[in-house]
Amino acid sequence: QVQLVESGGGLVQAGGSLRLSCAASGRTFSNYAMGWFRQAPGKEREFVTAISWSGASTSYPDSVKGRFTISRDNAKNTVYLQMNSLKPEDTAVYYCAADARPLPLTVESEYTFWGQGTQVTVSS
Repeated sequence: QVQLVESGGGLVQAGGSLRLSCAASGRTFSNYAMGWFRQAPGKEREFVTAISWSGASTSYPDSVKGRFTISRDNAKNTVYLQMNSLKPEDTAVYYCAADARPLPLTVESEYTFWGQGTQVTVSS
């Protein structure tokens, strides 16, 4: 089992920045690809970004490319999501996910472990 705990969410004005963290415990963190997803009210959960277990490969959809950056610190068992130039449409609950595969995974069903989520609200 892998336990994931997100933090860093909050309320920010449009154009602002937030950094989310996801702390992992339970297994060897460096053996897991990590991802971030988000779910806005009334919408399905969507892919935000993912990173390989080494950190060498990442993936972003066009909606966040150039604004969001994923990184990981395997020594601290933590993955980060730096979000810049935030827009009201980025408002959602953000979830961290993990799976024991090496490459970035972009599909929700590919992930085995999930955190509880952290709320991000961007005001206009």
